[in-house]
Amino acid sequence: MTDNTLTTPIGKDVIMRGLRALGVCAGMGLMVHSSLRSFGHVEGGASSVIEALMEVVTPAGTLLLPTFNHNVPFEQDGPGFYDPLSTPTINGAIPDRFWRMPGVHRSLDPTHPFAAWGKHAQRFVAGHHRTLTMGPQSPLGLLQAEGGYGLLLGVGYGSNTFHHVVETALGVPCLGRRTEAYPILLPGGRRVEGRTWGWRNGVCPFTDQNRYGEVMRARGLDRVGLIGHCRATLFALQDCFDVVSEMLQQGRDGFPPCSGCSIRPRVVAQTAPSDWDEVGQTLLPGSVGWTY
Repeated sequence: MTDNTLTTPIGKDVIMRGLRALGVCAGMGLMVHSSLRSFGHVEGGASSVIEALMEVVTPAGTLLLPTFNHNVPFEQDGPGFYDPLSTPTINGAIPDRFWRMPGVHRSLDPTHPFAAWGKHAQRFVAGHHRTLTMGPQSPLGLLQAEGGYGLLLGVGYGSNTFHHVVETALGVPCLGRRTEAYPILLPGGRRVEGRTWGWRNGVCPFTDQNRYGEVMRARGLDRVGLIGHCRATLFALQDCFDVVSEMLQQGRDGFPPCSGCSIRPRVVAQTAPSDWDEVGQTLLPGSVGWTY
């Protein structure tokens, strides 16, 4: 007998019911990581998932999605710049549809821009190019400060960008703080230098290898449910911050804490001296970031 459940389409109403059953509600601030394929066959595709999220959260809430390009535009066959109006994301079909929708705002970090919709969308993304990529004043850092949540749709904690906010807040030595420079094409046609983090030259056993997800689950800090075939996970960003920071500072499973780790930021052609003032927690006076 053939199992037709994998091909039976689900509609926006099913997704909305599943989101509400999980705990997503009107007015919520929500960071979403997603896999469209995980749902099975969705009527209307990525647009239906986004519309369901918007209708459940309502304009009183805020949706935040990753629209990262992970340096692809700067590879040999790429255009050589990030354009917030045309550069696709490689984070999947849902975020790539999301940033193109009316009313969605996209930030200017050249490799890791966020897209946002809802009450605080413009405020969350407006200053991203003038702060740390995953710092406390980044879109995701601001969402945490205002009691936001993370939602994983068909993906695990390994896809959870928020753990990088924890790393940045703790000042881990493996991430460069605005130490890579890439061109940005602004909407008016002007090209400027954009700054982003310097990625590490190794693998973090705690975040990159997702050792904290099991702790979140064991402590009852997340809620899990099925929406169609999609395994959905909802958690408070502050709870995740507490668990990840504990692990980074104390170590786990034989791995040392960050203070005893030898991994450092990579060195690439785009590596540049940081333009970040660690004391004032702002851009240095001469940073080009102040000009746009």
